Amino acid sequence: MSLVVWIICGLFTMIGAYCYAELGCMIKKSGADYAYIFIALGPFPAFIRLWIECVIVRPCSCAIQALTFSLYILKPFFPECEPPDESKRLLAAACICFLCYVNCRDVKWANMVQDYFTYAKVFALIIIILTGFVQLGKGKTDYFTWEGTETDPTVIALSFYSGLFAYTGWNYLNFIIEEMKDPVRDLPRAIAISCIACLLIYVLTIIAFHSTLSTYEVLGSEAVAVTFADRLYGRMAWIIPIFVACSTFGSVNGTLLTSSRLFYAGAREGQMPRILTMIQVERATPVPSVLCITFLSLLYLTSSNIGMLMNYLGFTTWLSIGAAVFCLPYLRWKQPDLVRPIKINLMFPVVYLCMTLVITLLPMIAQPVETGIGLAMIFSAVPVYLVFIQWKGKPAWLSTFTVISTEKLQQLLVVVPPAKSD
Repeated sequence: MSLVVWIICGLFTMIGAYCYAELGCMIKKSGADYAYIFIALGPFPAFIRLWIECVIVRPCSCAIQALTFSLYILKPFFPECEPPDESKRLLAAACICFLCYVNCRDVKWANMVQDYFTYAKVFALIIIILTGFVQLGKGKTDYFTWEGTETDPTVIALSFYSGLFAYTGWNYLNFIIEEMKDPVRDLPRAIAISCIACLLIYVLTIIAFHSTLSTYEVLGSEAVAVTFADRLYGRMAWIIPIFVACSTFGSVNGTLLTSSRLFYAGAREGQMPRILTMIQVERATPVPSVLCITFLSLLYLTSSNIGMLMNYLGFTTWLSIGAAVFCLPYLRWKQPDLVRPIKINLMFPVVYLCMTLVITLLPMIAQPVETGIGLAMIFSAVPVYLVFIQWKGKPAWLSTFTVISTEKLQQLLVVVPPAKSD
C-alpha cells in the first residue's frame, strides 16, 4: 500500500502542477497561488492564503525539515533508542539560526548551500536505489506483499500528508514567474521534468527500502534510511544519515531563501508590512523576512512531534492549493477572454479538487484535534485582515505607531525598500 500511496501522491502532484502551468502562463505575476486567488476571488481570500503560507506553511515546513536534520544527525549516536527530545529541538534550532545567518549575510552563500546540498540529497537517493536494484537482483522480494496492509480510509488519507510533504515545492517555480524570460516555454518544461524525476526517484527509493525492510521495520523506525544503511552497509553505514541530513539542511535553506518573494508579492498588494519587503543596505539580503520566518519556525519547535506538524501542514497546504486550482475553472467561467497560452482539459482540475476534498475531509474524522487547531490558525487571519487591512478609518495614533515602528526597525536592521524595476 505504501508504494500505491507514493505513486498516487506523485500523480496528484503532477495534476496540480499541470493546472498551475495554465495559471502561471495566464497570470504572469510573482506570488503563485496568492496572485491567482487575488485576481479570481478577491483580496480577502488571497490574504487568507498569504496568512496560511507565512504563518503556517513556511515556518512549519522549516521546523519539520530542521527536526528531520537533527534526527538523522543524532540517530547514529542513539542506535538502540530514540534521541532525547531536548537534543533534537536544540540541534534543529541551531540549524535554523545558522541558516538564518547565512541568508542574512550573503545571497551567494545561500545559493551555494542550496546547490551543493541538493546534490547531496540526489547522491544519497541514488546510492539507496542502486542498492535496492542489487537486492532485487538477489531475489529479495519477500516484503512486496499485501499482508497486513492498512485498509482504514481515514488512516490512508492521513498517510497522504506525509507522502505529499516529500513532493512539496512543485509550486515554488510559479513564485518567480516574472523573472523568467520565456515562461510559456520554460514553466511547463520545468514542471514536467521536475515532477517526473521526483516521482521516479521517490518510488524507486521506497522499492529499495522494501527490498530489505519489512513493513513493521519501516513503521517502527524513526529514520528509515539509517535502519536500511545499518542493515546493508556495515562500517560505511554512516554515509547515509550524513547525506540525508545534508538534504534536509538544504531544504531548510531553501525555505528561508524563497520566503522573501512571497512577502514582496503580498506587500505589493498592501497586505503585508512594508518592513518585510526591505533589504539590507550593504549586503542586499532580505533580512527582515528571513528573521520573521526564523522566529516563527523556532516557535513551532516547541513540539518535536514531526507527524503532528505534518498533519497541521498537510491540511492547511492542500486546502489552500485546492483553492488556487479552483481558480482555473472559475476564471474560465468568469473571464473567458483572458489570454491562455496553455489551456488544459477541465477534467484535470476537477479530479484534483475531488482528491483534495478526500485528503482534507477524511483526516477530520481521524484526527479532529489537529484539524481543529489547523482551522483555528487559518481563521485567525480574519481579525488580522479586518483590523489591519479592511479598516480604513484607523485612529491617528495607530497609523503613527505603525510608521514609527517601521522606521525604528529600518534603523535597527539597516534596511531600505528595494529599488523599483522599470
